[in-house]
Amino acid sequence: MATLKLTDKTVQATKPQPKERIELWDESTPGLCLRVSNPTDQEDGPFRRVWVWRYRALDGRQPRLTLSDYSQKHGLKWARDRVEELRVEVRRGADPAGELQRMRAAAKAQPLKTFDDLADAYLTACEKGHWKPRRKQKRESTIEGERKILKRNARPILGKVRLEDIDKGMVRKLLNDMIDRGIGAQTNKTHALIRQVLAYGVAQERLGKNVAAAIEKPAAETPRARVLLDAEFKTFWGALEDFPDGLRLPPKEGEDEGARVYAARPMRIALQLAALLLVRRVEVAGMARSELNLDQKVWLIPGERMKGGVPHLVPLPPRAVELIEEALTLSTPAKGDPADPVFPSPRDRHKAMREDSVTHAMVNICAALGIAHASPHDLRRTGATALTSERIGIAPFVRSQVLAHRSDAGGGAAVSMTHYDVNTYVAEKRRALAAWEDLLLEIVGERPRASNVEPLPGLATAPR
Repeated sequence: MATLKLTDKTVQATKPQPKERIELWDESTPGLCLRVSNPTDQEDGPFRRVWVWRYRALDGRQPRLTLSDYSQKHGLKWARDRVEELRVEVRRGADPAGELQRMRAAAKAQPLKTFDDLADAYLTACEKGHWKPRRKQKRESTIEGERKILKRNARPILGKVRLEDIDKGMVRKLLNDMIDRGIGAQTNKTHALIRQVLAYGVAQERLGKNVAAAIEKPAAETPRARVLLDAEFKTFWGALEDFPDGLRLPPKEGEDEGARVYAARPMRIALQLAALLLVRRVEVAGMARSELNLDQKVWLIPGERMKGGVPHLVPLPPRAVELIEEALTLSTPAKGDPADPVFPSPRDRHKAMREDSVTHAMVNICAALGIAHASPHDLRRTGATALTSERIGIAPFVRSQVLAHRSDAGGGAAVSMTHYDVNTYVAEKRRALAAWEDLLLEIVGERPRASNVEPLPGLATAPR
């Protein structure tokens, strides 16, 4: 074992032969060693120089601790100072090499090493109901949407990064790059989801802090204000009733004609019911026979499919009942044994259709009909706008009950609505939906329009 008074010049001048390793022990600092190796077949390296310290632990062992690679920052003086610091710790009973070994073993045994690992654990916990950020289990469709956002936006950048290495700058750069590519609302969703995943890591004591929590919402969002014009509603409803042959999307560049649009009758009924009942797409897509009481003309949507997590009773006006009865007939197989979903999936009649298929169908139909920027939620907004307009004149509180907006206390104390008022306001909602059905059917031409009905100004403006 060669012992000499090391200098930086000696360190840099030492050059082992190919496949050789030399150990240079520092005469002035007991236990400090520089390992110089040439792992290549070339005489001129490249060489690797590593600082190592051997010490005697309290139990008599003589472990070796790797300090760092030799560099301008970690030169001879740094190595000597570091050894003296560690020597003090050993005298106090510390075992640096043993602690490092335990840390490495713990890290190796840790199942959540990277962002990908944590994201997978987060999704599984949400699916099983073990993780409920808002005290309610996430819907399957919500989890599937989060899975897609992670795959598209977060995993390609953060996926293989160790959790300890994720910092605020890394997350902010990911979001800023999305903004630079012209992505707005999706950037905010990505930010919110990364924040949720890291919050789960903090709750599992895998992370000390959530670095995404301090980042503000990256993109400004303008709430949608789209309502359908009377003429647009009439065109759209007409296509749902009697779907035009040869309906096609606008042709893309280089195409002579656009792709053909097809929408089966059950899908078109689902869109009609969304317009008549002012429900969300997830609610109408998941409609089940067991939720319906057509004798009493009501539909009870269970809380797990409602945005607020509370069951919602929907009174059914006459035209809506007719459409539901038609849908029930279409979803009953020839051999009987009807499945529970009123709108079954084409792939499995025992499962409801996907909510995003409702959006996909409406977007395609409207694009083919020349109705710009319309979505299923715009049907809900259009009806809600009409309810409180002079065309119908329903009180805003009743409109909130129709829309299942539980935050509207109607001028009373919120605590009363939350804890004491258990009314479902069925009669008020029934009158409101009946009035909206009458107006909608007048607009689309299914029944004569009263002479005193005037177009609603908000529905007669250009779409935004």
